[in-house]
Amino acid sequence: MSRFTTACLAAGLISAGLSGAVMAADEAQDPYAWLEDVTGDKPLAWVKEQNAKAEARLAQSAQFRQMEAGIREVLDSDAKIPGVQKIGDYYYNFWKDKQHERGVWRRTTLVEYRKAEPLWETVLDLDALNKAEGENWVWHGANCLRPEYTRCLIALSRGGADADVTREFDLSRKTWIEGGFFRPEAKGGLGWIDQDNVFVYTDFGDGSMTTSGYPRVVKRWKRGTPMAAATPVYEGTPEDMYIAAMHDDTPGFERDFVSRTIAFYNNELFLIGADGKLTKVDAPNSAEKGVRREWLTLELREPWTVGGTTYAAGSLLATKFDDFMAGKRAFDVLFAPTDTTSLAGVAWTKNHVVLNVLDDVKNRLSVLTHADGQWKRSEFVGAPAFGTIGVGAVDPDESDALWMTVTDYLTPTTLALAEVGQQPEVLKTMPAFFDASGKVIEQHFATSKDGTRVPYFVVHDKAMKLDGSNPTLLYGYGGFEISLTPGYSGGMGRAWLDKGGVYVVANIRGGGEYGPRWHQAALKQNRHKAYEDMAAVAQDLVARNITSAKHLGVQGGSNGGLLTGNMLTQYPELFGAVVVQVPLLDMKRYSHLLAGASWMAEYGNPDTADWEFIKTFSPYHLFDAGKDYPPVLFTTSTRDDRVHPGHARKMAAKMIDAGKDVTYYENIEGGHGGAANNAQAAHMSALAYGFLWEQLGGK
Repeated sequence: MSRFTTACLAAGLISAGLSGAVMAADEAQDPYAWLEDVTGDKPLAWVKEQNAKAEARLAQSAQFRQMEAGIREVLDSDAKIPGVQKIGDYYYNFWKDKQHERGVWRRTTLVEYRKAEPLWETVLDLDALNKAEGENWVWHGANCLRPEYTRCLIALSRGGADADVTREFDLSRKTWIEGGFFRPEAKGGLGWIDQDNVFVYTDFGDGSMTTSGYPRVVKRWKRGTPMAAATPVYEGTPEDMYIAAMHDDTPGFERDFVSRTIAFYNNELFLIGADGKLTKVDAPNSAEKGVRREWLTLELREPWTVGGTTYAAGSLLATKFDDFMAGKRAFDVLFAPTDTTSLAGVAWTKNHVVLNVLDDVKNRLSVLTHADGQWKRSEFVGAPAFGTIGVGAVDPDESDALWMTVTDYLTPTTLALAEVGQQPEVLKTMPAFFDASGKVIEQHFATSKDGTRVPYFVVHDKAMKLDGSNPTLLYGYGGFEISLTPGYSGGMGRAWLDKGGVYVVANIRGGGEYGPRWHQAALKQNRHKAYEDMAAVAQDLVARNITSAKHLGVQGGSNGGLLTGNMLTQYPELFGAVVVQVPLLDMKRYSHLLAGASWMAEYGNPDTADWEFIKTFSPYHLFDAGKDYPPVLFTTSTRDDRVHPGHARKMAAKMIDAGKDVTYYENIEGGHGGAANNAQAAHMSALAYGFLWEQLGGK
């Protein structure tokens, strides 16, 4: 079963605007509420005015154009590793470059893929499709029906929004199927049951979406009938986050499930019986539930006492699925956390389970094999000692082969084909986009306000002088149990490291670097601990004489934008510049804007007594016109239908009117990622790096 654990799974339509009565009422309390009208003439005029100022300030120099071109060259490079997905006999890849701005879905064979220059067959060209249809489609993925793999459900988004449409595609003829399955634009999805039936969860009309803006109803839809006539399978409550259904097509273990996501890390899983009745998989709501062949796995986020045994939070348990559904509660512990370890991932192959464990934010792989009634553990052959390692099965029903990627901040990503028990075969290596020969990666630990040990990585020149003058960029996220591990970025390397800048990544609480406990330590009323961690890392960098406040910048997006918004308002003395990207900032309004209600498990409900602690980390309310703040750049996207652009708009306007040093830039499309193609992505990145280099005393 796929995880529903990150904000990236959100999807839906932008609110076209607010009614006049609502706007008038809101403006009585908030003079900047008018900027929440996403596509209104007045707000867009303000946006265009600010964009022009930002362009004039940052984008006119030869240095900026050179930086932008360098980043664009990386994004457009034909030398990037084409990651593939095995579908039937072919290996499919979605590819974007200078000639294919919106991208091309293509395929090849494994024999060809092993070559330095594989021969690719184009399946769907999005640029050509956009031209033919007068659209601006962005690829959202394909779901192809086994075992023939001739029919696919392809999701496409206008301008990169989370909302998308689903259309049926004939993979053998490489054409759209006239009269095939079609889901109109909305947040939701369409998934195969068999060739003539699908699960559909989408906007069916009034009352069919949750307050978070996601599907509340899932139905079974038969080919040749209108979607309105689809048969209801399950209906959640308006307060739920997301309702979906899926068909497990593993040969010999075919099953249908409904998933009810009540909130982040609070979900229920139901098995759909042959009679259509639902039976709950009776495990804790906080546990991540996985079903693979005969096995049920439970990844615990809280301690669980069952059958007289208490299992620790962060553990991975396994049992036979049918036994569990019959009421038996005997488990094998596949992983138990320590003070320094957490489970980063699990990959099933035909005969093995590969565990990916983080140990002080460094990956370690091991192999589990079930034989003679027990799980036997062995080391993974050929895994490197350092670097971020990712593994995923090539085809778990067919073989024990895995894709293995390895990278770090200075080492371009490699892709290997790894058969369990054998040395990996390196297939692809990304080229170096910047000179890393004179640079080094270090890991340090800062001590937070409450004494917690907080790890962070530093990338710098070996010859760096510890004189406090180095332009330093501190990056963080700290939310939703997402771990920040070392990864290669050619754009960052060219725009920052090549110039002599220092790059720092903080593994603060709220993330998943040490498992559920690390995430839960910064939830709701404890959110301040994430910000104290970030401040501690900033202070530790200064204490080590790596940098000083006037040379230290901080950057983050989405939840990381809330983080940097709090660095700006709560710790302005620690930074010389702040970059706030696609952020949450108005925490009084966040749950009423787009997907905001789905994050209340993370931040709390501002319409209740929770506001007493939420207001302590709401940058929009913490701003004090009488205080001094470092220069700040806000960026967002008009087409972001996950985090409302009103957050960035209102905060920027409030600070501008108070006479603060504010630069604001809003991309007109691009969704929550901020950009819909490589040109936009390069421009947005160059604006951020250019602003930081200008402010932090870069030479």
